[in-house]
Amino acid sequence: MAQIKALLATRAVSAKELAELLGIARSNLSATLAGRHDARGSTLDALAAGLDAEWVLVPKEHMLLVRQVLAGKGTGPDLEAKSAAELFLKGRQ
Repeated sequence: MAQIKALLATRAVSAKELAELLGIARSNLSATLAGRHDARGSTLDALAAGLDAEWVLVPKEHMLLVRQVLAGKGTGPDLEAKSAAELFLKGRQ
C-alpha cells in the first residue's frame, strides 16, 4: 500500500478525491491503505485505474530489479557511452 500512497502524492490526488472517484467510503479506503483489512483484486484494479496505473504480480527472483527500476536506478544501456567502434576509431587518430 506504500506504493499507492506514494502514487497519490505524485498524482496530487487526495484519498478523499480517490474515494469519491471510486465510489467507496473514505473510511473503507483509509482502512485499505492502512492495511487494516485485505483488499480484493477488484479493489486493487479500481485503485490502479483511479490513479492511472496498473498492479502486477512480480516473481520474487525479479523483485530486486523491479525495485531498482521503481527507484529510478534501473539498468539499461548507457546511451551516452561511446560504442566500441567509436573508441577504436578515436584511438587510431
